[in-house]
Amino acid sequence: MSQPAVFKLHDIAFERDDRLLFSTVNTELNGGDILQVEGPNGAGKTTLLRIIATALSPTDGILSWQGIDIRRQRSEYLQSLLFLGHLPGLKQSLSPLENLQWWRRVHTDQNPLGDEEVLAQIGLRGYEDVPCYSLSAGQQRRAALARLLVTEALLWVLDEPFTAIDKQGVAELQSLLVNHAGRGGMVILSTHQDVGIPGMRRLSLAGSGRVS
Repeated sequence: MSQPAVFKLHDIAFERDDRLLFSTVNTELNGGDILQVEGPNGAGKTTLLRIIATALSPTDGILSWQGIDIRRQRSEYLQSLLFLGHLPGLKQSLSPLENLQWWRRVHTDQNPLGDEEVLAQIGLRGYEDVPCYSLSAGQQRRAALARLLVTEALLWVLDEPFTAIDKQGVAELQSLLVNHAGRGGMVILSTHQDVGIPGMRRLSLAGSGRVS
C-alpha cells in the first residue's frame, strides 16, 4: 500500500460575496517538491495560499498533512509550516536584527546560525540596526526572507517572495528554495516573475473558478 502524500489539497473551493473564486483545486506535494501557483490577477492565488496557511477556511474541500485532515492536527501542521505573505510582515519600528531576534524567540528555532550571520547571508550586512521604516522595499523583503535561513519548517508557503529584490537577490532566493527542496522540504509559491526553477511544477488558477 502506497504512503499518502505529505501534503494534499482535495477539491478545495472558495467563494466570496457569492462569487466562486475557484473550485476543485487538487494537488499534492512530497519532500523535494516546489509548486508555483499561477493565474491572472483576481484568480485567487493569494487566497489559496492563505487557505494553505490556515489564515482562511475553504468553502469546501480538505487539506491533509501526512494523510490526516489538518483540522484534526492544526497545531502539528502549523509547526511544520512557514508562511510569508506578500507584505514583509515586519515591525517597522524595529531593526532587521530586532525583528529576527523577536521571530526566533517566538518560534524557538534550534538553528546554530547567529542573528548577524543570518542577516549577512541575506544581504543586509551594515543594515542590521537600521529601523525597518528607513529601509528600501527590497531590503525589507530581505529582512523578512531571513526567516527562511533559520526555520525548521518543512513546508514553505511564499506569496510573491521575489517582489522588490534585485537580480542577484532573485538568484540567491532561487538557490535557497532549491536547497530546501533538496533537503526534503517543500515549497508552494506565487510569483509574477519567470523564475525557471528546475523541476518546479505549476498549478494554474484559470479564473472563473476553474483550475487548469
